[in-house]
Amino acid sequence: MNNTQIVRQPAEVSFAEELTALAADDNAPRPPGWSLSPRAVRTFILGSNGAALSYKSDGKKQSVVITQKFYGDDTLIDRSIVTLAGNRGLMLVGEPGTAKSMLSELLAAAISGVSTSTIQGTAGTTEDAIKYSWNFALLLAEGASKRALVPSPLYTGLSEGKIVRFEEITRCPPEIQDALVSVLSDKVLLIPELGDDSVLFAKKGFNVIATANLRDRGVNEMSSALKRRFNFETVHPIANRELELKLVVEQTEKLLEESEAKVELPNDVMNLLVMTFQELRTGRTEEGATIERPSTVMSTAEAVAVCFSAALDAYHFADGKLEGEHLVKNLVGTVLKDNPDDAKRLKHYFDVIVKTRAAKSALWQSFYKARKFLA
Repeated sequence: MNNTQIVRQPAEVSFAEELTALAADDNAPRPPGWSLSPRAVRTFILGSNGAALSYKSDGKKQSVVITQKFYGDDTLIDRSIVTLAGNRGLMLVGEPGTAKSMLSELLAAAISGVSTSTIQGTAGTTEDAIKYSWNFALLLAEGASKRALVPSPLYTGLSEGKIVRFEEITRCPPEIQDALVSVLSDKVLLIPELGDDSVLFAKKGFNVIATANLRDRGVNEMSSALKRRFNFETVHPIANRELELKLVVEQTEKLLEESEAKVELPNDVMNLLVMTFQELRTGRTEEGATIERPSTVMSTAEAVAVCFSAALDAYHFADGKLEGEHLVKNLVGTVLKDNPDDAKRLKHYFDVIVKTRAAKSALWQSFYKARKFLA
């Protein structure tokens, strides 16, 4: 398939040039089985601060600036990398939309060169999906053999020494989660059906990155035994407005480029969007007033989704310039998800906070006038 027709490339494909440049420039010690050193992994995620790295491609000298991909706590990145270089797995927890999955993908791509060895946790995930299953036609014809075995991402990660990602682990029942306990403890996978070949030992480089939403942890609590096999890191929402604004703009522009839609994103409109999300998220306005927070998650990921939808609205149904009206029309779909009372909370924000600002600002006035779309 032509890569240009793929909706979303994995990180190792999207940032292939950056990974090549980092590998060529990487002289720091690498843990066994790693594609890059911890320092290079850190640079891949946090960027090179505008510095260009040189490498050769087809005999020609090329250079590339390593872009910043994660905005937030830099020391969290350091601790995560150190954890993966050790014996414990890495557990990323946080509110939905705080880039836990993105961070796990970036770490896997930089460390192992592949981020697609992923187990998706659901209420229906079985132990077979975590460990291995069988091609039953071959199993009946030939008996248990490696040829009849269907490897899982965990099996592949163990055998190849790669990072395995386990998304939404707490959505799985506890007895299914615990299939990881012995693997993380002993770094082996037992396959009793194979007789003499019943033990698969992990190659160096193997580890597990799991993610869990804080709102889901009470649904299927992890056992103490499994928790001890992980180091927990909490990924917090971005508190700095400038950083969040930069991220929302970058991500929206990237999505628009992929959609081949040219839309003007005025800085004041983008700032209005990010301010709205931060105030609804925290329950406190810039002026210090307290407001009731919606029960839905007002994450940075949701801000990007709203901005992208609003930009497409402006592109297809207006003059290609993002305005407050487009934001309001698409904000409704984010806020009104879980609780009907969230509609009242959003209207209260407009009737009190936005209305007050509208008296002093033409931008907020246009935002306030679009409140008719909240009905």
